[in-house]
Amino acid sequence: MPCLAFVNSWFTAPPYIRSRCFARGSEVVFYYIYFFFDFKFNTMSNTMSDKNSVNFTRREFLGTVAAAAAFTIVPRSVLGGPGYTAPSDMVNLAGIGVGSQGGGDIQNIATPDVPIKRRPFGGGGMLMQPYAGIQPPRRERRASDNPVQMGDAEKQSFKHANIYALCDVDHDYSGHILAGYPKAKKYTDFREMIDKEKEIDAVLIGTPDHTHAVIAAYAMKAGKHVFVEKPMAKTIYETRFLRDLAKQTGVVTQMGNQGHNIEGTMQTVEWIQGGVIGDVREVHLWTNRPMWRQGYFDRPAGVDIPSNLNYDVWLGPAPDKPYNPEMLHFAWRGLWDYGTGAMGDMGAHTFDAPIWALNLGMPTKIQATSTPYNKDYLPQSECVTYEFPARGNMPPVKVTWSDGGIKPARPAELEPNRQLREALYIGDKGLIMHGTHGAEPQLIPERPGFVAPEKTLKRPSNIYVDFIEAIKEGRKAANDFEVSAKLTEIMLLTNIAVAAQRLDLTLEYDAENMRITNCPEANDYFHYEYRKGWSL
Repeated sequence: MPCLAFVNSWFTAPPYIRSRCFARGSEVVFYYIYFFFDFKFNTMSNTMSDKNSVNFTRREFLGTVAAAAAFTIVPRSVLGGPGYTAPSDMVNLAGIGVGSQGGGDIQNIATPDVPIKRRPFGGGGMLMQPYAGIQPPRRERRASDNPVQMGDAEKQSFKHANIYALCDVDHDYSGHILAGYPKAKKYTDFREMIDKEKEIDAVLIGTPDHTHAVIAAYAMKAGKHVFVEKPMAKTIYETRFLRDLAKQTGVVTQMGNQGHNIEGTMQTVEWIQGGVIGDVREVHLWTNRPMWRQGYFDRPAGVDIPSNLNYDVWLGPAPDKPYNPEMLHFAWRGLWDYGTGAMGDMGAHTFDAPIWALNLGMPTKIQATSTPYNKDYLPQSECVTYEFPARGNMPPVKVTWSDGGIKPARPAELEPNRQLREALYIGDKGLIMHGTHGAEPQLIPERPGFVAPEKTLKRPSNIYVDFIEAIKEGRKAANDFEVSAKLTEIMLLTNIAVAAQRLDLTLEYDAENMRITNCPEANDYFHYEYRKGWSL
């Protein structure tokens, strides 16, 4: 029956559509129903004296309502003609922290209405003054040397969601993104934006690591779907809190680990699980980061807060310490109070594939060594070893992570004309290596005529489109908080091991109870006391 079809379609529709059906997109449809309701009720009241008329009117009335209900389940794209996207089919997205990575994420969701020029290289701290021969990241150097327009509406224009609002604590630093979306409402405080803008369906968080959790929790409690850049949070306690809150609220979540949805990562998983290199007992991961200040440095002295910066919101739950521009805008990654170092920046892009391919749970032992550091800055270089127990028919695995110029030994099997990539898997029947984000897995040595195993994994859209599609379809995103919480927790154990290395211990980890069993002092690093006025 058409009427039942309408009722069913209503209750099975994604919540974000139901919650807004009267506000946007379906006005004509519901006014259509209302018109016939009103017309037939008047007809009935005028013919109550005639039973046959009443019965006829009721039948006619129900038929009319059924017709109206059937009308409502016709796709709006049909009603609007070719190329028409109904407002009710468009997710309203708000960006929070859009001056750098978050701004790039936003542009992967929707082409700017006004072409955006890459901001000149720089933005605070050591990024403006590279030291000890360290050069800015290649992407940033290219942007500085050859600024080009991005998001030109005449070139590959797309709109996966409506950029409804943008929030950033520094409208000068994020001005290029704000200008690119002139219709978006602008804020500096995410709480004010979420409280006021009820039309927001989802948020995309690209702020410093230390504010990921408080913003994500605030949004989820307000019923908003959440995309948050990696790492999910700054502490393991926050990570588990967000994972559990996502389950409680039922919102769609996604962590910004771009490599999770790419072909190379899935090939690696299929090759390893297909037995291409046999049993894997050893994995080596590395990055050339950090490209910002880390090491034995004192925190910069405080200076006056500029009028364009909402420093209170930028600090969020972090300790109340003086402002200095050298600890903002990308440079925050190297400070214990705000960042998670090279692992927090790049770990997700290399650790994700081995966790997936080898079905890794939590490590039972972690040991770290590093260059000198102090209470303000993370070390310039570090090497961390994880020990994972056997899983089913898979043997125990030892995974090493190194950064700051430290690389694993070059395997003898690697041909001289090939470069060592950022991830290396050592199996008893061969080796596999790939780049960051799981890019381009390769066999070592090369195998002429190699036939890859059958593709067994579903290939989702990129993480941005997948997030929006998951909201519309009422399903989980590929890299939701359940998946990414495990990855984030493993990553964050690095900093706990580094902080505890002075005790010269291999930490023993009880993941079920979230505690280090042989070093009580290390348990202090699972969370910290928030600044007054901030909570999860």
